[in-house]
Amino acid sequence: MRDLLRGTRRFLSGLKPMKVPDAPARAFRDLWPGDAARGARLMRGEFEIHGTTRQLDPGAEGATEGWDADSGPTAWRIAAHGFAWMRDLRALGTDAARMRARDLAEDWLTRGANEDLAQATEVAAARVSAWLGHWDFFAATAEDGFRRRLLVRLAQDARGVVSGLPAEAMHRGALVTLKGAIAAAVALEEDAWMQRALRFLPGELERQFHPDGGHVERSPMQLLLALQDLIEIRNLLHGAGINPPALLATVLERAGQALRLFRHGDGGLAHFNGTREEGAGLVDLVLTQGQARGRAPLLLEETGFHRLQAGRTVVIADAGAPPPARVRDAASGLPRAADRFAHAGTLAFEMSVGRDRLVVNCGAAPAAEAEWRDALRASAAHSTLVLADTNSSELKEDGLGRRPERVEADRHEANGAQWLEASHDGWRKPFGAIHRRRLYLAETGDDLRGEDMLEVAEGQATLPGFVLRFHLHPAVVASLQQDDSAVLLRLPSGQGWRLRAKGARVTLEDSVYIGTEPRKTSQIVLQAEPREDTIQWAISRVGAAGEGPAPP
Repeated sequence: MRDLLRGTRRFLSGLKPMKVPDAPARAFRDLWPGDAARGARLMRGEFEIHGTTRQLDPGAEGATEGWDADSGPTAWRIAAHGFAWMRDLRALGTDAARMRARDLAEDWLTRGANEDLAQATEVAAARVSAWLGHWDFFAATAEDGFRRRLLVRLAQDARGVVSGLPAEAMHRGALVTLKGAIAAAVALEEDAWMQRALRFLPGELERQFHPDGGHVERSPMQLLLALQDLIEIRNLLHGAGINPPALLATVLERAGQALRLFRHGDGGLAHFNGTREEGAGLVDLVLTQGQARGRAPLLLEETGFHRLQAGRTVVIADAGAPPPARVRDAASGLPRAADRFAHAGTLAFEMSVGRDRLVVNCGAAPAAEAEWRDALRASAAHSTLVLADTNSSELKEDGLGRRPERVEADRHEANGAQWLEASHDGWRKPFGAIHRRRLYLAETGDDLRGEDMLEVAEGQATLPGFVLRFHLHPAVVASLQQDDSAVLLRLPSGQGWRLRAKGARVTLEDSVYIGTEPRKTSQIVLQAEPREDTIQWAISRVGAAGEGPAPP
């Protein structure tokens, strides 16, 4: 019924006459830096997003490559139709790049505008924001007919976006929709559109962000992007002389602090739930623009992430339940729920020492083909326990199926040392097992100790085998010691660390790391000994006092 009402509202809004101006009433510019290297690839007809590159080139007459359903995976096509890639062409700063932006926009109007995905609300809203944010770059000096076609389509898209409020998506797409509506209301001087968007903004802020500032998608990358959305919304409102709702400033502050929890010593973000490496410069810029001050929190209680920090060592752990279940939009086919990018990485952790990352998760390729994308979403691609080669959450095309229903965490600190005890029941249904993980970081930061245990219900059959995986950053040099009881780890700084274990066989295997481009790396695999339900392990700096395998 809700979809029917929404569709009816959009249909009726399309019947109303609308005056389209000759140019946007207010000029504003996209805030964020582009990538000149990606811009150069666009000049060659190649569009790269999230590590996936496919053809996006103004085609010959009758060609469809670049915009249609066969051009690439859905996430790649969403980005192509969203036009945020214009900032990469802008970063080149050449007339040739300006003309390429116009050519691609003209090609889209001719061949891509009628694609179903292009007309999805959040995709249309992203395109509205991108066109307006780069108007001075690619459209302001273009010929009149081209500008007119752009503005007519922009007005049509904007009217559909506004009539579709409140957005159905439970994920960041709802913020993108509101941002597009507000940008269009400012540029086209549509006061009714602005009032409608402002009516739904406070409720969306409450729905999108937990009280601790974390985002509902539980993804550092989506939190970063959502912060960018909030900053743009705030600036649009200020530029139009409108006071934002008081809640906006509060959420900006909380979200900025939450983002700090996910930063390693190199300034980049930890790899959870679809996150890839972003340069520290962009994270710094977003925090500065958001006016977020203070130190990183050690806990996001509602979002479910913990930060253990001592000396120069940082450990970031996922100790929360995955986002709510998936729902697919009947009209667009896009997922509505917040688990769209969720990984099966419950209780995984990452570790860095100074500016050197040591233990990592493998990363993400959300715009890749399904097989490669889901390989990186699997539990085995995370630094956590894997039982019987089975994911702790069932991976689906647009989210998760079976998943942990109960995830608990308890944290303690004393004299600078920190303990984290956490558990999840993701394997309760298939195996009747609970995974419990204990982490202890010494006050010096030179000793991280852990214990992983599988707790089985009374009367349950013998557990199948389980392993612990510790994926290493490609810059870490790992060597298995002669007695196969430990692995020596050499960081780029020259510092030596050692991983030891009790109750497991230690091996060193190949792995992959997707920070930006795929890179070969290693992983330490601890195979539980027969009939063992507990593995104890320690990662300690070579020469540190108390170096050893036993947890506290």
